[in-house]
Amino acid sequence: MKQLITMVCLFVCIQAGFAQKNIDPKEIHDKMQWFGDAKLGIFIHAGIYAVNGIDESWSFHNKKISYADYMKQLQGFTLKKYDPAFWASLIQESGARYAVITTKHHDGVAMYDTKLSNLSIVKQTPAKKDMVKPFFEELRKRNIKCGAYYSLIDWSSDNYPGFLKDSSRYTVSKDYDRWNRFRAFFQGQIKEISDTFRPDLWWFDGDWEHSAEEWESQKVRTIILSGNPKSIINGRLQGYGDYETPEQNFPVSRPGYNWWELCMTSNDNWGFHHDNNWKTPYEVITIFADVISNGGNLLLDMGPKEDGAIPEEQIHLLKELGAWNKKHEEAIFNTVGGLPQGHFYGPSTLSKDATTLYLFLHGKVNGQVMIKGLSNKIEEVTVLGNGTKLQSKVVGKISWSPVPGLVYITVPDSVADKYVTVLKVKLDKPIRLYKGHGGLN
Repeated sequence: MKQLITMVCLFVCIQAGFAQKNIDPKEIHDKMQWFGDAKLGIFIHAGIYAVNGIDESWSFHNKKISYADYMKQLQGFTLKKYDPAFWASLIQESGARYAVITTKHHDGVAMYDTKLSNLSIVKQTPAKKDMVKPFFEELRKRNIKCGAYYSLIDWSSDNYPGFLKDSSRYTVSKDYDRWNRFRAFFQGQIKEISDTFRPDLWWFDGDWEHSAEEWESQKVRTIILSGNPKSIINGRLQGYGDYETPEQNFPVSRPGYNWWELCMTSNDNWGFHHDNNWKTPYEVITIFADVISNGGNLLLDMGPKEDGAIPEEQIHLLKELGAWNKKHEEAIFNTVGGLPQGHFYGPSTLSKDATTLYLFLHGKVNGQVMIKGLSNKIEEVTVLGNGTKLQSKVVGKISWSPVPGLVYITVPDSVADKYVTVLKVKLDKPIRLYKGHGGLN
């Protein structure tokens, strides 16, 4: 991908400092095109922890439940209602352009038919089926990119040093032969997943427990890219990923990375959990608007039950998000991050040619909204989704001064969306923003 919208970068984007210290962003620019355009992904935490509705892996690691009792859940994992076509159709309806599913969490239970371990849902549960293969097939029928979550950690493996939060099996520096056996195992699974499923995106987790040297992160990256050079890798590989992944909490300021993604649950927990603190469609949509305004993607989680059914609350959430996305897709997908703070008090995005500005209005709309420092002339303002034309006026422009006036747009409550209203502001030319101090400056 060529330098993305030079004009936008000059006037709108914060110069990105790339956090993945070992990766040159220029070398991965082209393959990141679809990711930057995608905006929305769906995360799926599927695992045996859904049987009891408890914390995935962490429940035994943090000693909320014994390891033996945790693993008893294998016998209750049935997938008798698993419908990968329905899952893929729901994801498509949400507007998501990619989906990421767990292939193995920290508990070591493979969600696919691994040949390198007996600990899988194919071999050890009543389900006796591979979740990943049919799901990826259905996603690809719908032109949705496929992502594989893989935990580098494996607390069930005898060759992995970590186990419980207050105990470990051994120290790597004192038993490198044992560590090498584990490295051969987890790298073998990565190659197995790469060869079998050819993921478009890899979502690693657990890298904090060891260094890049101990994981052999560069080698892991090579294993993946040698099989599929266009694969994208998240930022949890100790400096060898392609983008950053803040978790749960939205950054207060715009992240200084070329590409980033906020991963977030739809209630307070990953995976199926006895947790009814569901986010509302309004909350998810306003968070999503903030994410894309700051040049990022949202990876929203859904957690299937042990039988493969999706909770009704999550279905409702994805359908409402999808309806809003469909109405406002022009302002969401294939756009770039919008105005810097101070120019508009709310989220915004820009078309790639920087000639159209989209303003996202949270909450009830009735009155005027303001843009500061816009040097362009406005050709037209419309409400996205219904085409209503709105009036704008410039206040405080002095003929002899280069300082632009304030733009006020009147928005009647009759045009309001039930969640977030979006205004389309057509400019006379690529956006130009004033950044002086007023007066003659």
